[in-house]
Amino acid sequence: MRPSDGRHFAALDLGTNNCRLLIARPQGQGFAVVDAFSRIVRLGEGLAASGRLSDDAIERTLAALRVCADKLKRRNVALARSVATEACRRASNGEAFIERAYAETGIHLDIITAEEEARLAVLGCHALLEPGEGPALVFDIGGGSTELVLIDTAGPVPRVLDWHSTPWGVVSLTESAGAATGSDHDARVAAYSNMRNVVADSMAPFAARLPIAAARPRLLGTSGTVTTLGSVHLGLSHYDRSAVDGLIVPAAAMRGICAGLSGMAVSERAKLSCIGGERAELVVAGCAILETVMDLWPAERLGIADRGIREGILKRLMGERRP
Repeated sequence: MRPSDGRHFAALDLGTNNCRLLIARPQGQGFAVVDAFSRIVRLGEGLAASGRLSDDAIERTLAALRVCADKLKRRNVALARSVATEACRRASNGEAFIERAYAETGIHLDIITAEEEARLAVLGCHALLEPGEGPALVFDIGGGSTELVLIDTAGPVPRVLDWHSTPWGVVSLTESAGAATGSDHDARVAAYSNMRNVVADSMAPFAARLPIAAARPRLLGTSGTVTTLGSVHLGLSHYDRSAVDGLIVPAAAMRGICAGLSGMAVSERAKLSCIGGERAELVVAGCAILETVMDLWPAERLGIADRGIREGILKRLMGERRP
């Protein structure tokens, strides 16, 4: 393979909560990022109750997609792939939204299956797994779903042994299970316990299939939840990808952070610089999902990845065009 390639490739991941774009060019055995964009659009807001994407959510998302379309044109992208996940899979007007997005922005979104979503996430982040023996668990906490993938890392390319998708992400769980938002600490703790029970029930079939973990089970998470909690663990004043991507955190420390956040009011969480107002309401649902995953696969340490579906898409796109 050539050490450098001037062509630009792009990957767009439209989730239930975020719209993310990555533009890169091949470099060495990987790629160099040329441009990036990320915006919280809350496309799935209200979906749990209505079964539809709301007009306001669609308008927010189209505005973000227009920014992405402009970047794609200005960077003269040779090849791109744009995917939509759980919100569009579930919404009765998901296909209509896809058609409108294409008509108004020129971006064609593929609504991918949960299985492909899981495989792309693994492809994008598995390099950050700690060395070790036995199967490893990779998970991606999204806005509308959470994907868990058990992989074998014995060979040069990870092999998927089993996978599971649960319809609970930070948006869907918050809206359906109802995190307490009042001033009563006990009520907030009870609401958190309820969320954990809901998630555990949805993951029970996968838990029953899991093998006995190796002596030192390995666990790697990719999502806004784990990167946010990693930032809280480090005490960062602002988000720093270079400090968080590849970070290894003791599982006990993450549980402690989850316990602390679940007992706080939304206003208290919003004051934490690494969380802020945009994530203050949703982060507790992410904590409930994360703790449930750690119950299933009791690793002593959690690997954190600020990479996933977009990086997986780019690897596939570039691989298809390389000699």
